[in-house]
Amino acid sequence: MSQAPAPSDAPSNARRLLRQTLTIARRDFVATVFTPTFLLFLFAPLIMLSFGAVGGLGAQSVAQGADEKERIVALAPPASIAALRATDERLRSIFPRDEQPPQLLVRPAPPAPALHARALFDTRETDTAAVLYGPFERPQILYGPMGARASRYLAALAEATLRTERSGGPAALSRPTLSPVARTTTSLGGRNASAFFSVFGIFFLTLLLAGQAVGTMAEERSNKVIEVLAAAVPLESVFLGKLLGMFGVAVLFVLFWGTLVSQVGSLAPAGLGAALSQLSPAIGLPTFVTLFFAYFTMSYMLLGAVFLGVGAQASTMREIQMLSLPITIVQVAMFGWAAAGAGQPDSWTAIAAQVFPLSSPYAMAARAAQSPVLWPHLAALAWQALWVAIVITVAARAFRRGVLQSGTAKFRWPWQKAL
Repeated sequence: MSQAPAPSDAPSNARRLLRQTLTIARRDFVATVFTPTFLLFLFAPLIMLSFGAVGGLGAQSVAQGADEKERIVALAPPASIAALRATDERLRSIFPRDEQPPQLLVRPAPPAPALHARALFDTRETDTAAVLYGPFERPQILYGPMGARASRYLAALAEATLRTERSGGPAALSRPTLSPVARTTTSLGGRNASAFFSVFGIFFLTLLLAGQAVGTMAEERSNKVIEVLAAAVPLESVFLGKLLGMFGVAVLFVLFWGTLVSQVGSLAPAGLGAALSQLSPAIGLPTFVTLFFAYFTMSYMLLGAVFLGVGAQASTMREIQMLSLPITIVQVAMFGWAAAGAGQPDSWTAIAAQVFPLSSPYAMAARAAQSPVLWPHLAALAWQALWVAIVITVAARAFRRGVLQSGTAKFRWPWQKAL
């Protein structure tokens, strides 16, 4: 009779499986990091940002050149020119620099202002967006295809100038005192911005880094290394080890760029720093950062396990690309779903996104920015870890039955058995 295993066998088996998993993870991590191609992968965002910056600077120079030549014109009576210019200067101080109307040209009204106003749109030296002429009580405004906003500004300018003239001149009648006030609680806009930032950040990092798990299994399948590993280690340990190794590469990537961005943060524009200061998650910044990393881990593990299973079934790069495209499209849909519910964490859209496994990391990260309650995140992390285990198990069994031709027999219909 066979003897039952000793109680100490279970812990020893668990330790052996853990040791084998970590060995495979270390093997894949070293094989990926200590190669010259890893530097290309590490600096890939810098290359993409460089090309984007070159294209952005070119587009900005073209747009800036066009904006500098755009004008709005006011044909005003000579007695009202000083008041018109003073009023224009006062109104422009309300607008941000990048949202100000085109530069105003003030000219004395000619004898036939209507004909002269129409002729201004045909000049080649400047682009005329809108022209104002006639008395300020009943101003006439002409505007081109892109001058609707400029025409409304000229209408407001005529009204303000008329009020300035009737009040006795352009001198200010009041002296306001502007005092900044700091909030003691998180603002609704800050919470919404933090929610969208968390959804986009996890989606971007996961989609950028998890795709590298596709080729690892297909490469070792082509050179017959996977048969050696499967003979020595359970396939579940092989899949989990490879996933942990690739996640270590992803963490190294995030730490490198996180450190780099934190060091060059002082060189960022002042507007960017002010915008980042508005990010105020409801759960608190330290807890939010911890949960963000936890949900990034779960999102990477889940998507990486799916990609790993896809790569295990494919034998060529063409098959990998064809199988990876639907997964990427689904992830983009999950991002849109979670982003739609980010602003309303208690809506049915947000709750469904928080429960569905593929969108749960995105939606729960957004919930951390919207709600200070902590216990739903513990339940969500356990739920997501369960699905990571399910995907790894299904991928390993599919590889064992479909590629290695081992494991349990495939399901057959009664007529197939008869044949």
